[in-house]
Amino acid sequence: MRILIVGANSNYAIEKPFLKYLSQQKEVSSVELFAAQNYFLTYYNKGVANKILYRTGFSSILKKINVALKIKVAEFLPDIVFVFKGMEIYPATLRWIKNREINIVNYNPDNPFIFSGRGSGNKNVTQSIHLFDLHLTYNSEVKRKMEVDYKIPTKILPFGFDMEEVLFEKSKEQPEVIKVCFMGDPDKFRAGFLEELARQGISLDVYGNGWRKFLQHKNITILAPAYGDEFWLTLRKYRVQLNLMRPHNPDTHNMRTFEVGGVGGIQLAPSTEDHKNYFTPEKEIFLYDGLEECLLQIKKILSLPKKDADQIRENARSRSIASGYSYADRSRQALDLIREIIV
Repeated sequence: MRILIVGANSNYAIEKPFLKYLSQQKEVSSVELFAAQNYFLTYYNKGVANKILYRTGFSSILKKINVALKIKVAEFLPDIVFVFKGMEIYPATLRWIKNREINIVNYNPDNPFIFSGRGSGNKNVTQSIHLFDLHLTYNSEVKRKMEVDYKIPTKILPFGFDMEEVLFEKSKEQPEVIKVCFMGDPDKFRAGFLEELARQGISLDVYGNGWRKFLQHKNITILAPAYGDEFWLTLRKYRVQLNLMRPHNPDTHNMRTFEVGGVGGIQLAPSTEDHKNYFTPEKEIFLYDGLEECLLQIKKILSLPKKDADQIRENARSRSIASGYSYADRSRQALDLIREIIV
């Protein structure tokens, strides 16, 4: 089987572990990545003029990307084109691929029906839904809508985590920071929630870009985003890793769900069915409904004896490994789902 992944080529893109681990599957003879998003962002971020041209509809960058994708498909001759989100890909290009009897699969790490920001979706995403042979989604409500409204085969593929064992061992050697941490991008809901925690006397370290425009409170320390190894070390070292869902995804899980568990962090997350199913509450994860319960849980976790906190860390890590939450496992699961439906 030959697979062409269409998406992003950055160190933090979800496509990267799939590229890595799909290539290790015995059924797969070759996997390559067409970095559509990189081509677009290189153009878009080059200057204000390019941004204006694109936003006003006078840019030819998407046309160039789609021509390049057709050339890549013609040269590589994949059995599967595996599109991640697909904002840069025209529906007409997908039809062109289908006409060559190539199966196309979509995995959208956002919600294809609710766009919460400029990077979460566009008309190419919505207008292409019916063209895919298989949709993979982390979201059970998206799965239901795909199957009921579009009559398209859809399977659940949760997010995961990917870190080297050496880094995990290093993360355990850090001194614990008895404090609450939040890592992520800002929005009004997240800012309001964090600021209210601060008003209630909770001291927080917040990592990410652009937070100074949203948060100004004496109990909040804003820090630069943590990348690479530092990202995993930061997830692990704090006593409480707070998880906040985005407006387009209030009721399921997110990438942080498995990243915190995978590194053996102590996670405090919204009380969703996914969080209850993937981790055991009070043993491997802590959950909250609303601000008041979040405050109570924070105080409870911060006051835990270290041996109890260490046990929760061990439980979360063990559950993540035993239940197959790594991206090595997710890649195997994705391939099995693809073969079940379209191969």
